[in-house]
Amino acid sequence: MDGSIEHAGHFRLRNMDAAGSSFSADHSRDRTDHVFDRESDTPVHTGGASMISSFFNLTNAIVGAGVIGLPYAIRQAGFIIGVLMIIVLAQLVDWTLRVLALNSKLSGQQTYQGLVEHCFGRTGLLANSFFQGAMAGGGMASFIVIVGDTLPHVLFALMPSVGQTGFGQFVFSRRFVIAFFVIFMAYPLSLYRDVGKLSKTSAFAVVAMCTIIASVIIEGPRIDPELRAERGSPVVLANTGVFQAVGIITFAFVCHHNSFMIYGSLRKPTLNRYFEVIHISTVIATVASLIIAIIGYIYFREKTQGNILNNFPQDNLLINIARSLFALNMITTFPMETLVAREVIDQLMFRNQEFSMKRHVITTTVLCALCLVVGETVCNLGVLLELTGGLSASFLAFILPPACYIKLCSGPKLSWKTVPHWLCICFGFTVMVLSTVLSIRHAVVSQEANGSCWNVQ
Repeated sequence: MDGSIEHAGHFRLRNMDAAGSSFSADHSRDRTDHVFDRESDTPVHTGGASMISSFFNLTNAIVGAGVIGLPYAIRQAGFIIGVLMIIVLAQLVDWTLRVLALNSKLSGQQTYQGLVEHCFGRTGLLANSFFQGAMAGGGMASFIVIVGDTLPHVLFALMPSVGQTGFGQFVFSRRFVIAFFVIFMAYPLSLYRDVGKLSKTSAFAVVAMCTIIASVIIEGPRIDPELRAERGSPVVLANTGVFQAVGIITFAFVCHHNSFMIYGSLRKPTLNRYFEVIHISTVIATVASLIIAIIGYIYFREKTQGNILNNFPQDNLLINIARSLFALNMITTFPMETLVAREVIDQLMFRNQEFSMKRHVITTTVLCALCLVVGETVCNLGVLLELTGGLSASFLAFILPPACYIKLCSGPKLSWKTVPHWLCICFGFTVMVLSTVLSIRHAVVSQEANGSCWNVQ
C-alpha cells in the first residue's frame, strides 16, 4: 500500500529519509516546520511537543479502553482469525494515519473537519462532525463506565471494614466514585487547550497499560481453576462473531479523530517526524494488544468476559492494582477525547469567532457533564465499544482518509494507484454496516447487554 501514496510525482512516502521525503526542502521549510491556519497565518495548535511526548500521546490514544476487550474479540472471532485481524487492522490504521497526514499537506488543512469540508463541502463536514463527535463522546462515556466498573470494587477490597459503614457505602458507591474522579481529575485535565501538555499523563497511561498486561500474565495461572477455562476446553480457531470482533478491535486502535492535534503539537511537524511517531506507536500498541489478547483468551477461553479484568476475583491484590491503574489511565485519556469533541463544536458553531475562555470552559463543562450522566446510567461497556467502534471508528479510519486522498490526488480517480484506497473504503462500509447492525441486535436480544446502572451501588 505504501507505494500507492504519491501525488503528481512530488509525493512518495515509502522512504523515510530526507531524500525520499514527501516534500522538497523548500516545502519543508515553508509548510511543515509549523502548522498554520491558511487564512490567519497563526498556529492552529501550539507546536512544542517533542517526538517522545508525541509518541506517548499517540500510543495512549491507540492503546485505550478497547484493549481490555481484545481477549473477548478473539473469543468472538476465533483464535487464528482474531490474531490475524489485530495484526491486519493495526497495519491498516498505520497506513490510513499516514494517508490522513498526507491529505493535510495536499489540502493545506490542519483539522479533520477542515480536510473533509475542503474535499466534500458542507455535507462532508456535517457527516464527519457527526461521526467524529460520536467517536469522541463514545470514548469519553466508555472511560467513565470503566471507572465505575473498577474503582468501587477496588475500594471495597482494600478497605472492607470502611465499606461496611454507611459512610463507606456512600463514598465507595459507583455514582460517587464516578462523580469524584470526573469532577476533580478528568474535568480539570480537559480544560487544557494544548494536547502537548498532556504528554506526562499520557506517559503514565502507557506505563499503567504495561502494568495491566503484566498483571494479567502473572495472575492468570494463579487464580482459582474454577475461574479459568475448563480443563480440556478447546481453543476455538474460527468463530461466527467476526464483525462484532472487528468493531471492538477497531475501537481499540482507531485514533484518527485526534491525530491532527497530535500532529500539530509536534515541535517540527514534518511528515517524516510524524510518520516515525506513527510507526513506533503502532508497533508498540500492536505488540501490547497481541499479548493481552492472546494470554487473556488462552487463560479463560469460553469464559472470557468483555472486560478481561472482570474475569479475576475481587480480592486479588495485583489485579486490583491493575484495575486502579486502568481507571486512572482512563481519566488521563479522557481529556484527549474532550479536545476532539470540543474542536468539533468549535468548527461547527464558532469557526469564525475569536477564542473565548468563557466559551471554552462552558463547552468543556457541558461535554463532561453529559458524559458523566451517560456513565452514571449505562453499565454495559461491551455495547459501547462495539457500537462506537463499528459505527464511528470504521467511518473515520477506513472510509474518510482514502476517500479524501482520491478526491485530492491528480489523475484518474480509478487507477492502480487508487485501488488500495477503494478497497479500504469498501472494507470500511462493510464493517460499519454489519458491525453496527449485529451489535444492536446483540444489545437487544442478549440479557447480558441489557440493564441500567441505577440499581448499582
